[in-house]
Amino acid sequence: MQVRFQNSPKETSQMNTQELRENFLVQGLMNPGSIELVYSHYDRLIIGGAVPTEAAIALPNEEELKAKYFLERREMGIINIGGKGTVTADGVAYEIEKLECVYLGKGTQDVKFSSADAASPAQFYILSLPAHHTYPNKKMTKAEAAPVHLGDISTSNKRTIYKYIHNDGIQSCQLVMGLTTLEAGSVWNSVPPHTHTRRMEAYFYFDVDATQRVMHFMGEPQETKHLVIANNEAAISAPWSMHFGVGTASYGFIWGMAGENKEFTDMDPKPVATLL
Repeated sequence: MQVRFQNSPKETSQMNTQELRENFLVQGLMNPGSIELVYSHYDRLIIGGAVPTEAAIALPNEEELKAKYFLERREMGIINIGGKGTVTADGVAYEIEKLECVYLGKGTQDVKFSSADAASPAQFYILSLPAHHTYPNKKMTKAEAAPVHLGDISTSNKRTIYKYIHNDGIQSCQLVMGLTTLEAGSVWNSVPPHTHTRRMEAYFYFDVDATQRVMHFMGEPQETKHLVIANNEAAISAPWSMHFGVGTASYGFIWGMAGENKEFTDMDPKPVATLL
C-alpha cells in the first residue's frame, strides 16, 4: 500500500507538473489479478482498486493500519465499473453489476472480490475510512440510488448523479460516495467550482476513451493548478482545494468525501469568473 502525506496550499502552489502528479494523481488502480491501495493522510482515506480474474482476491490486512484485520476500525464503499462481480463479506455474497454499490461496515473481517467472467472482469473501485460505529453491510443498485438529472446541453454539463452512501441513503460513519455520468456532448463536471474545507474528496474518472483525457482543475481559487487524467485514474482533492473538471469527450466519475460532516450540499461556491 502506497502512502501519500498531506501538502499545504503554499507548498502546492510551487509544484511543477510532475510534482503535482506525484502528490495528487493516483494511477494504476485497475490492475488485472490484483488489488492496489493508496493511503492518503487527508482524513486517512484509502483509495483502491481490485480486478479479480480467474481467482478471487482477498482484502489484505495492511501493516500500516496496525489492525487485526483491514476493517477492524474502518468502513468501506465499493462501486463496480466493470463486468458482473461479487463482493463476499463474512460469508455473505453481494452480486453487483456495473455502477452498483456495496457498503461494508466496521468489524467486517473476511472480504473477497471475484468476477463472474474472467474475460470481462469486475473492476471494483474502493474507498475506506476510519469508523467509530458499526453500520450494517448493504448493497444498492442504480435505480435505488434515486438518480438526479442536472445541467443542460447548452452549458455542456447535462449529467445524472447517483448518490449511494450519504445521509438519505446507505448509512455510514463519515464516508459519502456516489457517481456522476455525463451525456454524450457534455463534458463539464462540478460546476460551479467549490471548496468544502470541512471535507476532503477523491475523484475517480472512468469510461474515458483511450484517446481522450479529463482536465481536473485544483488548487486555491486564486492559484489554480490542473491534472491531465486518463481512464481509471483518480485525483486526491485537499479540503482547501477547489475542484471542477472538463473532458475532451463525455465520461463518468466516482466521487467520495470524508471529514467533518456528511452533507452532500455543504460547499462554498467559487464562481468561474473569480478564478485565476
